[in-house]
Amino acid sequence: MAGKTRNMVNRSGRYFARLVVPKTLRPILGKTELRTALGGDYRTALKALPAAVADLQRQITAAERQIAGAHPLDQPPIVARYPMTPAQIAASHYAQRLALDEQFRMNPAYALVGINDAYFDALKIAIAGKADDRLLTELVGAEVEFFRRSGNHDAEPGSRAWREVAQAIAVAEVEFIKRSYERDLGRFDGRPDHPMIRNTPQPEDTPEPVSLSKLWDDYLAASSAIGGIKDGGARQRPVIASFRKFLGTDNALKVTRKHVMDWRDDLMGKLSAKTVNDIYLSTVRALFNWAVEGERLPENVAATVRQKKPKRVRGREAGYTDAEAVKVLKASRSYQPNADGRGRIRETPQSVAAKRWVPLLCAFTGARVSEITQLRKEDFRNVDGRVIVRITPDAGSVKIGNYRDVPLHAQVMAEGFEDFLKGQGAGPLFHTGRDEASYPAKAQRMSNQLADWLREAEIVPAGLQPNHAWRHRLKSQGRELGADPRVVDAIQGHAARTAGENYGDVSLKAKARVIDMLPAYDLTPAQ
Repeated sequence: MAGKTRNMVNRSGRYFARLVVPKTLRPILGKTELRTALGGDYRTALKALPAAVADLQRQITAAERQIAGAHPLDQPPIVARYPMTPAQIAASHYAQRLALDEQFRMNPAYALVGINDAYFDALKIAIAGKADDRLLTELVGAEVEFFRRSGNHDAEPGSRAWREVAQAIAVAEVEFIKRSYERDLGRFDGRPDHPMIRNTPQPEDTPEPVSLSKLWDDYLAASSAIGGIKDGGARQRPVIASFRKFLGTDNALKVTRKHVMDWRDDLMGKLSAKTVNDIYLSTVRALFNWAVEGERLPENVAATVRQKKPKRVRGREAGYTDAEAVKVLKASRSYQPNADGRGRIRETPQSVAAKRWVPLLCAFTGARVSEITQLRKEDFRNVDGRVIVRITPDAGSVKIGNYRDVPLHAQVMAEGFEDFLKGQGAGPLFHTGRDEASYPAKAQRMSNQLADWLREAEIVPAGLQPNHAWRHRLKSQGRELGADPRVVDAIQGHAARTAGENYGDVSLKAKARVIDMLPAYDLTPAQ
């Protein structure tokens, strides 16, 4: 991935040439960095950059000599602090000459200066490699020394490296003279002919690595600070681990779109298309988008990477039928844990309670199963003689991030749920988590165990989502009963579909009216 143009920064729409002052030189210059304004137009700034940077480099070099006790112009720099190749030096010299030419043309006397044909011919001899060191020194020696004093090379006069720099500057001089002649004729759109200048861009910075791990930690912290990612990133953490392992690097700057696509294709051999697209790719896309907005990455290489999902073909309704719902609730009501050969029950009380009460609570709230398995005793309260459950992010994860209160149906109370609550201590009712950080993962694990139990017991038909089917069923019941869709959405925690639906509140009274409309299930044991 290409870096930014070296030594140029954009601050609030204005461009500047910028050079960091080494720590040892800051007492001399009194600054941590040197800047020269280049204006607000990118192309103009790019043209003016070489000359501005050269001037800043001379200031740095002068400060170095001052520390060494020498006069600023007495000695070349000890090392090439800002090394450039001969081609880059040629391109820089050419750009500086053009910039000065534009300034000088503001003076009418400049138009009277003609082209020195002898100088031009001698430069061509130098380019051909036929000039000796004496001639090279006469032609471009001062320019070669200028770039050495600016810290761009450390070639000793007469050396092979010195001759390469001299010939490169001679190329730049010839190209400049051609442009100058064209400008005298009123043509200002000329381009360099020599590939050394035409094909050599401005030097680029090598970007500092951007740690993918730290990027994720910072993104997680930023999201959590504004109420996002309620589970502490537990769901996405395996995504980032998988991505890093596949890439073989932690440097996010090295990631390309092709890398993301290859990772996607690799995941498709292990996971469903929905999981790959909606969880894995979505996580990386959101992370990189955040990084781009915060100027941590130059682009979001995952922005357009998607995984097509097969169109779902349903052979039946998505929710439980009346008979299927009764079958599940009866199995839940009569559930007894198995004992081992010594009569000991290996299943935790929370797991037994989840099988007994979670299906019934889902049936009459239409909540996501993990929202129920994460409930704590303190999430229930009595309001005017009615038990209310508060489904809240404080207990774990809530998809749209807000709490909601849902009145419990009379049948839940008739089944003895209030007595069950009274017998429980504070904290989670249906999982064994001991600290809040573990609640989301524990609740999700219990949700999965419930689904496995129903499938293994062959209580639900194949292809039906054992837990999610309750959400579909309650939505269907609401339509059959003619309930206000906005109230049903508020009960289930679905976001408003329009801005208008966000106006006004859905009260407990409105929710209770819909909950009370739901018919009770006949759970009488068969005779």
